[in-house]
Amino acid sequence: MPNRDNERWQQCWRDREIGFHQAAVNPLLIRYWPALGLAASDKVFVPLCGKSRDLLWLHQQGHEVIGVELSPIAARDFFKESRLQPVRHKLGAFTRWSNGRLAIHCGDFFALTAADLGDVKAIYDRASLTALPEELRAAYLAHLRAIVPADCRILLLTTEDAEGHETDEELLAISAEIAGLYGRLFNVELKSAQCFLEALPDGAPGERGRVVQKAYFLTPRPV
Repeated sequence: MPNRDNERWQQCWRDREIGFHQAAVNPLLIRYWPALGLAASDKVFVPLCGKSRDLLWLHQQGHEVIGVELSPIAARDFFKESRLQPVRHKLGAFTRWSNGRLAIHCGDFFALTAADLGDVKAIYDRASLTALPEELRAAYLAHLRAIVPADCRILLLTTEDAEGHETDEELLAISAEIAGLYGRLFNVELKSAQCFLEALPDGAPGERGRVVQKAYFLTPRPV
């Protein structure tokens, strides 16, 4: 990830501009995670995890959970708010914050290696793809595929702008970007698409726009 984007993200945490953070576990995770059919002991990877409560929920299902997060503020806050005492040590380019089978690798996602993650069975991606600038998304997916096993499944949650869609049918379908990025390597199944009104980041006070929250299952295509 270019330094300018890293610095922007770090500054968001320093300034506490973290409106993207959800104080509760994501309901789409609770609803759709069991359908992935994982064993409780399977290892799960959560990219660009912030201080998401979803990490703790996944851990409580029995999984070993590894997140990656650039901001040490987010990693510190996660363990503090979860009332867990972390152990910290250097791991290559990362500082690893951990408590038992729950860990956050603090550093640049693009510096992760397959050895850092090990035998990951599934990925939980809540809006990390859509949080990245469009010009980085293909590179993000390419690196993700390089560091996880070929049979790794993904629960992908996205937030998409409703503007520019001519019909509700188009709005509630698999997005062209997701099909283009993932379709060659994965079978893409849209499980849920729900429209919401939310405040516009650059709009007037009280101005709201439509967004669509979607849940996708991604299963690797046979090689």
